[in-house]
Amino acid sequence: MGKIFVVGIGPGNTEHMTRKAKEVLDHSDCILGYKTYIDLIRKDYSTKKLISFPMRSEVERCNLTLQKAKDYKQVSLISSGDAGVYGMAGILLEIANEEIIEVVPGMTAIQGAAASLGAPIMHDYVSISLSDLLTKWSLIEKRLTLASEGDFVTCLYNPKSKTRTTQIKKARDIFMKNGGKDKIVGIVKNAKRKNEAIYLTTVENMLDYPIDMTTLVIIGNQSTYIKNNQMITKRGYDV
Repeated sequence: MGKIFVVGIGPGNTEHMTRKAKEVLDHSDCILGYKTYIDLIRKDYSTKKLISFPMRSEVERCNLTLQKAKDYKQVSLISSGDAGVYGMAGILLEIANEEIIEVVPGMTAIQGAAASLGAPIMHDYVSISLSDLLTKWSLIEKRLTLASEGDFVTCLYNPKSKTRTTQIKKARDIFMKNGGKDKIVGIVKNAKRKNEAIYLTTVENMLDYPIDMTTLVIIGNQSTYIKNNQMITKRGYDV
């Protein structure tokens, strides 16, 4: 049985991949992952056996990864960002039995988007996915309410898709209801990838900007402000 790695390749271009992740992929015989993620590394790993999958094929990806470990010395299953944050690490560990699996961390989409915006997550923050495919919307709504009431910087993953168009509006309305209409919002599309786009606005006006599945939305707290076109959340230093 070959060694299996679950690798976080970072939010975008390979320049934001960790040295460990690069080393693991360099020595992997076979690399599997969602098509978009395979495309991100295809140029750098064109000599490897690359296997791509469509969206919503997570179980199939894991089962084939375990199968390929019988044929190759080293196999890697990749996720964007960090494999343990909305990635493939959890489900592979759930499915696996006695296989040797190592999780390789990566820079998250939040970290990539935050760096592009400035320093919006300098203080306590939460990340919430607005996708209700695996989580009931009632629970997501509760988490959004508690995050807004607690004045956390809130990072929204999977904010809007072609079929899920109302969740981002409901999230905005929750923050509006809890006195957050003037809170600063950073919107980053394609964080650390080609064609990255950055927008700074407020909760009240955030729906006026393009938001889709390649977008990360960061809602600041009461101390977040804009300086020199960058989003900054105060930590409390006396400056």
